[in-house]
Amino acid sequence: MLAQQLVNAISLGGVYALFALGFTLIFGVLNVVNLAHGAMFMLGAYTALQAVLLFKLPLVLAVGAAIVVTAAAGWLLDRLIFAPLRARQAPHLAPMIATIGLAISLNSTIQGIFGAENLRFPPHGLAAEGLQLAGVQITWLELQIIFLAFLLMAVLLWWLMRTRMGCALRALAESRKAAALLGIDVEGLFRMTSVVAAALGGVAGVLIALYTNAVFPQMGQPMLHKGIAVVILGGMGDIRGALLGGFFLGCAEVFSIAYIGSSMRDAVAFGLLFAILLLRPQGLFGKAAQRRA
Repeated sequence: MLAQQLVNAISLGGVYALFALGFTLIFGVLNVVNLAHGAMFMLGAYTALQAVLLFKLPLVLAVGAAIVVTAAAGWLLDRLIFAPLRARQAPHLAPMIATIGLAISLNSTIQGIFGAENLRFPPHGLAAEGLQLAGVQITWLELQIIFLAFLLMAVLLWWLMRTRMGCALRALAESRKAAALLGIDVEGLFRMTSVVAAALGGVAGVLIALYTNAVFPQMGQPMLHKGIAVVILGGMGDIRGALLGGFFLGCAEVFSIAYIGSSMRDAVAFGLLFAILLLRPQGLFGKAAQRRA
């Protein structure tokens, strides 16, 4: 029983961590609380669903379509909202308020087109089959979710820590003025950060939609709340904290469902987060890590 719940927690926590990575990347580099990240999550799920239903694409290509669409949405988000506000040196709250308006508009548009009811992926044979090892049942769908989530997290960490562009991005997160003096394309990196973050949110949306087999316009709102909680728990803007916080939240939810009841999943998970932040308000990695990319 315990081993089975650990497998479930890893698959769910991996998706939470993936979502939180995009959220914390935007905050760490752009210093913006992007409240439209939940809308990107929802947009990715709808894109993959329509790719499967309308164009009969396999799931792998549907995930690719979600990445393309949400990455384009991230580019437009920076080009049409963040960049003009940066140019006008708008107050810090202005981008956050603008993303609230964008999220509401996008949610309303999707609801007007597809309706408010739950939509589901067609049977694809992945959830019913799988492996059974030492009494632990894991489906092929769960294996693919775990593999894709961990692959994307590993690629992102490698890119940030081992490439020149990642080094430039971390320098930009530390000081925008110093990065510009060093000849770094500040505006280009801002736009790329928005693209990468939106794509991560979109992939997380597809994975959660496959995990629960439910797609609806407001699906991004509870995930946004969890993403904010995870980012604060790990330390604002810290990649390592987003990873650990995502897995912590996934474990808290899965074990609360297994041993207490599904009605208490959010109460237990957020109660534990609240207790940890009371003991360590700066998050898991402290104030020194808050401005890391």
